[in-house]
Amino acid sequence: MSKAAVPLRILCIHGYRQNSNTFREKTGALRKLLKKQVELVYISAPHQVPAIKHETNQELEKGGGDEDQRGWWFSDVQARSFNANQECESSLGLEDSLEAVKIAVKELGPFDGILGFSQGAALVAMLCALQEHKLEPDFNFRFAILVAGFRSVCSQHQRFYKGPAITIPSLHVFGQDDRVIPEQMSRDLLPTFDGAQILVHPGGHFVPAASAHRQTYQDFLKKFQ
Repeated sequence: MSKAAVPLRILCIHGYRQNSNTFREKTGALRKLLKKQVELVYISAPHQVPAIKHETNQELEKGGGDEDQRGWWFSDVQARSFNANQECESSLGLEDSLEAVKIAVKELGPFDGILGFSQGAALVAMLCALQEHKLEPDFNFRFAILVAGFRSVCSQHQRFYKGPAITIPSLHVFGQDDRVIPEQMSRDLLPTFDGAQILVHPGGHFVPAASAHRQTYQDFLKKFQ
């Protein structure tokens, strides 16, 4: 088999209130769209999200009523909840999530790239920062795809956005009608990455995978095959 025929292996990081299974289901169209180019590998966040009847609009990320809803960190330490707009001094659970990704890389890798959605995309930006500044030797991602990403407003996380821009090639995907992570929040993350590429779609809070998006994904990915 030629080198070009070998699928790129991508580690997939789900959104808040999702898990590996629900995110796999919600990215079925993407897997079909890119089946000849990529192999998507999914992991779950280490933290279970407490069931709360009246949650913020972040609950729109949850996956189809699945009871096992997971999160990568909580912005409200007491309530163990997350809101991308909630400013906080410190968060709960991020270090455990960084460790979970390290374990996944060691046990399931190697990976060519990493893909994250919403809170997962915010985490991917942090992982890329750790790799860029050589603070995590286990990370060796060649590219990153961030869907509905954003900069964390938690004071404890600002360290990830300091220093030179991240040089890992990145594709930033966001929807013009996203009510959970508005387009501007995703655009605010772009300066963190050097030479960031973007894919803007007219829809809301999901991973777009229509035929109209295929060329952008393929053009980005073929540079690494």
